[in-house]
Amino acid sequence: MSTRVAVIGGGQNCEHDVSLASAAAVRGALDPAKYEPVPLTIRHDGIWLGPESQPLADTKSASLAAALEILGTCALAIPLVHGPRGEDGTLAALCDLAGIPCVGSPLRAGALAMDKWATKLVAEAVGVLTAPGQLVTAPGTVVFDGPVVVKPVAAGSSFGVQLVDRVVDLEPAVRAALELDDRVLVEQVVRGREIDVAVLDGPDGRQVAPPLEILVSEGLFDTETKYDGSASFVLPAELTPSESKELTEAALLVYDALGCRGVARVDFFLTAEGPVLNEVNTMPGMTAASQVPKMFAAAGLSYSDFLDRLIHSAVR
Repeated sequence: MSTRVAVIGGGQNCEHDVSLASAAAVRGALDPAKYEPVPLTIRHDGIWLGPESQPLADTKSASLAAALEILGTCALAIPLVHGPRGEDGTLAALCDLAGIPCVGSPLRAGALAMDKWATKLVAEAVGVLTAPGQLVTAPGTVVFDGPVVVKPVAAGSSFGVQLVDRVVDLEPAVRAALELDDRVLVEQVVRGREIDVAVLDGPDGRQVAPPLEILVSEGLFDTETKYDGSASFVLPAELTPSESKELTEAALLVYDALGCRGVARVDFFLTAEGPVLNEVNTMPGMTAASQVPKMFAAAGLSYSDFLDRLIHSAVR
């Protein structure tokens, strides 16, 4: 008998479409001999859609109540809502209150990792370097020490992220980021190689995938370059044994300090001074072409086996 698994996609944030793609990919990759995927989708307006892609009710609260009834028929849930009201621990908390096992990090880890300022504080407390930065809540309150990167504190897929080289561009960049969040991080640019490290928590212990290097011809690995195909990946990244050890140790330190579970992608800049943390994703993109599944594929773990391991970790 197959196990019913709720696969939740969509969401009420700017990563809605990315989340839909992740959910569709996961549903298609689950081994049909083991699992029965049950699709649930959150529309932009917060209305939940059922397995037939129809609204479960006319209001958010009523549709949520109906979604909980469906969740109650499932053995566990895979929440694939990237960004706020999803990856930030919201759905993990919902499942926890409903007594439904949930793939991925719990509320605390999701909330901390989504908050880039809090992540910096946690990383620095365990000895992992981060870029010097300032927390900004209003335009015109930050002193330019460029070049800098302006980013919303709690948004994903690099939405609202801008590289600012001139003081005249700083305030408009902050204003644009404040449209997505009420707090903005302004960080000095770190010169180094962009290296991603993925950690997977499974029933037989943790596994670190081969690191991946991101190559961008110019500028940032921003929303446009993430999805237009212009960036290229080197997998595995060409690292010395010492560099690989430093990155792995730093990734595990941050993973443990935040309290992550399931899978997390820990992004670094590799500099002459060692790894500098960029950010942590507790629910990274999950299509077969996304970075994390590709990284574990390079370690010999197929996409369906990767999902199987995530599910076993949640049930445990």
